[in-house]
Amino acid sequence: MKKIINPWKGLDGYMCFGCAPENPQGLHMEFYEDGEDIVAFWEPESHYQGWLETLHGGIQTTMMDELAGWVVLRKLQTSGVTSRLDARFLKSISTREPRLMIRGRIKEQKRNAIFIETEIYNSQNELCSRADIVYFVVTKEQATEKFHFAGCKTEDEKNEQ
Repeated sequence: MKKIINPWKGLDGYMCFGCAPENPQGLHMEFYEDGEDIVAFWEPESHYQGWLETLHGGIQTTMMDELAGWVVLRKLQTSGVTSRLDARFLKSISTREPRLMIRGRIKEQKRNAIFIETEIYNSQNELCSRADIVYFVVTKEQATEKFHFAGCKTEDEKNEQ
């Protein structure tokens, strides 16, 4: 597994709820490339609960949505926006879980529409949530202009030209 470098770290005003390391209320997600998949690991905390000791479905959806964006960043080297997200909650997730794994991959591409599948697994590797996401991507030029995107590398690529 290769750690992905956050291309916006240090950008003035960058406060993404999902992935900005400096957002005090954020999820601080970090991402890894594992073959065709992009993976994140995350530790729930009690202030992210919906019901007692149960991870809020909106937080789960946010993590799957964020991961889908990073699938696009890394695999297609561009950016865009979520167009549709269909989430399924299969098993409740305790806020006492020591670590969750969020995984995602591209299932299909039709011009600018990218179809992405994501899942959340608990620490026992049980599938708890999944989402089918449609992501609308922009050209690389638009990604640079509108999203300040200058490429997405892994740590082992950072010194390559």
